[in-house]
Amino acid sequence: MKILMLSSTFPYPPSRGGTQVRTFNLLQYLSLRHNLILGTVRSPDVTDSQIDALRQQVAELAVFPNPQVPPQPPPVKGGLRLDPEPDGNFLPPPLNQGEFSEIIGKFHRFGRFLLSGTPPNVLSSYSQAMQNWADELVTTGKCDAVTCEHSVNEIYVRPEWRQKVLTVANIHSSVWGTCREMLATGTSEKPLRDRLNLPLLARYEKRYCSKFSRIVATTSTDRQQLLELLSPPVRVRGKQDFFVPPIDVIPNGVDLAQFPYRSIDPGGHTLIFAGAMNNLPNIDAARFLSLQILPPLQQRYPDATLTLVGASPVPSVLALGKLPGIQVVGRVQRVAEYLHQAAVCVVPMRIGFGIKNKTLEAMAAGTPVVASDRGLEGLVVDGGPQPTRALRANKVHEYVEAITSLFENQQLRQELSVSARSLVESQYTWDIIGRQYDRLLQF
Repeated sequence: MKILMLSSTFPYPPSRGGTQVRTFNLLQYLSLRHNLILGTVRSPDVTDSQIDALRQQVAELAVFPNPQVPPQPPPVKGGLRLDPEPDGNFLPPPLNQGEFSEIIGKFHRFGRFLLSGTPPNVLSSYSQAMQNWADELVTTGKCDAVTCEHSVNEIYVRPEWRQKVLTVANIHSSVWGTCREMLATGTSEKPLRDRLNLPLLARYEKRYCSKFSRIVATTSTDRQQLLELLSPPVRVRGKQDFFVPPIDVIPNGVDLAQFPYRSIDPGGHTLIFAGAMNNLPNIDAARFLSLQILPPLQQRYPDATLTLVGASPVPSVLALGKLPGIQVVGRVQRVAEYLHQAAVCVVPMRIGFGIKNKTLEAMAAGTPVVASDRGLEGLVVDGGPQPTRALRANKVHEYVEAITSLFENQQLRQELSVSARSLVESQYTWDIIGRQYDRLLQF
């Protein structure tokens, strides 16, 4: 089978976040069984040697430069100049000087979203060269299936392709659902912007989903959100206005070679949280853990420490390193080594849908986990006949009590460690997940 995989995220090395890890491991599995053609974009930090290494993984690799932002017309003194876009629409250009330039830039981006129906972050990563390349492959019949690894890549898929090839959007999670959740929980950085964007995101997600033969989400919660958004289908004059594709759930996995099981229980009063530290849900979790959960825990255990591990820590995360007992280490070569040194891994996610790589990786490493409902989404870890694989907490006092129980009870730590690793081995290896993705592409 000839599979065209589209990913604006350069997926190598698979150590820079969930999208990259998921994309690389799925393409690695599929490329052993099919002719896999990968189209991707070169980010500024990608080296030639990394491109060469990725090329060894696929039948064909096309790497495109970062999209260039087209020059904008200059502002007109005394007002805004409205120049027509190629499609004939008039939009205010962003101003790069003057005290109102940032505000005008925001209005410009929102105006583009309102008129085009596509979010600014999708448009900003769009490569016309990659589009032309993909068009040629599909129209000349050089592929049997097209996959978009993350919803941002939907922009490359034309609606008519669904009549010629299987088209799959591996979306990870709903952009509309995530925005709605941040507003509902009060965790939005810019609530006014998100309230304006919410109906536009709903319209956008409905439209792009209708282009695909199948949609893939990572959890049943994601799937339910999309079903809520897409049902009932919009009807015009008694006819369905768009196609509602089947929605499949395929979770994330773990590379067990990268996350081996720990050799010893380090004990002590050490905590860890790992994740990309420029990602809003992770920033919120790191601050929640550092500012609200750790202080009352340190009242019980003055020697309690927290290590924050993850690439690109923003200033608000770096500032946490000045607090007693907190270390911010940034990007590391092997996250598993830090997990093995911690008594407990805390995953206090309050926003963000989808199954969490960080939770699966800690479970694979054998580090006992205390996590929120969001941190444990998609995982069966407590209740029923199966052994407990992680402790659940959502409020500060629940975290403190759960962590205390693990600090005090070595047997409980061992039980969680063993049962969590067993769960990952039986359900969440990339070989298992890749097999599910491969099976879906056969339909």
